[in-house]
Amino acid sequence: MIEILLVLSTVVAVGALGLMTTMLTPRLMTELGFWMLMVGLMTGVPAGLWYHVVLYRALAHRMTVPPRWWITPVALHPQLAQEDLDRVRPWFRLGGIGFALSLAGGLAAMAGLLLAG
Repeated sequence: MIEILLVLSTVVAVGALGLMTTMLTPRLMTELGFWMLMVGLMTGVPAGLWYHVVLYRALAHRMTVPPRWWITPVALHPQLAQEDLDRVRPWFRLGGIGFALSLAGGLAAMAGLLLAG
């Protein structure tokens, strides 16, 4: 499900990027992209970090947390009780939104710089 949302958000970001190239000046597009990137990073990085902390705490009460668990933490979601999953899920989503926003902002900023040059 998350993968589908990421693909859809990427498609929307590319479409918005194409629309922005016709409506905005390259300088404005670069600035907007930069600010989107910054907001995405300022949202996504702390949320992603806190997601991992909350997930680890929830898993540590139930089982021995496997080594390198942070590489594929989503695979451990089925191990959580519903109340733990309810605590983990908002941080997971907020981190994903921040990631998508920073990705779209970075693409917009790069496109603006390429169009300006």
